[in-house]
Amino acid sequence: MDQHDIIQKTADYIQREFADDSSGHDWWHIYRVWKNAITICEHEKADSFIVQLAALLHDLDDWKFNDSGDETPLRARAWLDWLAIDPTVAEAVCRIILHISYKGAGVQNKMDSLEGFIVQDADRLDAIGAIGIARAFAYGGYKNRSLYDPDSPPQVHQTFEQYKNSKSATINHFYEKLLLLKDMMNTATAKRIAEQRHDVMVQFLDQFMHEWEGKDV
Repeated sequence: MDQHDIIQKTADYIQREFADDSSGHDWWHIYRVWKNAITICEHEKADSFIVQLAALLHDLDDWKFNDSGDETPLRARAWLDWLAIDPTVAEAVCRIILHISYKGAGVQNKMDSLEGFIVQDADRLDAIGAIGIARAFAYGGYKNRSLYDPDSPPQVHQTFEQYKNSKSATINHFYEKLLLLKDMMNTATAKRIAEQRHDVMVQFLDQFMHEWEGKDV
């Protein structure tokens, strides 16, 4: 198979795997990350094959949806091995998957390649803006979390364990992660796109709090 066929076969596989997701991590999330990553890659001049494979496979071993609680890319590696991907490429893809996730405000980003920065940015762009708002509440409903609890303020998580074990309200997630992502983008392309999406979230939160207190009545 050539690279185009490998990418298409991987996309078909991921679409089947994530077709029934209701947590905001469905096929269409992965599709958007894939397309965002392609666009950023064109501007940043990175290896498109690695970027596309990593974007398509990035949630296959997500710690939020596996019993081990980590992101060791076992399923991604198995898929790449089944496709007989060059070991150097497979290793690069798996390293991206291992380091892609946000793990708390005080946790260092361990991504170490341009291709990884691009996929990470593409994933983070889909976590902010109007779609990011929708996905936050989809995930909050999936985890049975309340919309907002004024008696439970947001926390600055200094470790992955603190972030992973948090069960706070969905509105807290904006202050604990989503509003921080604009300044954590890696590439110039993503930084530019993130500005407007960040403003959408700020406006939403202002309106949410306005309505929560009944100030528009």
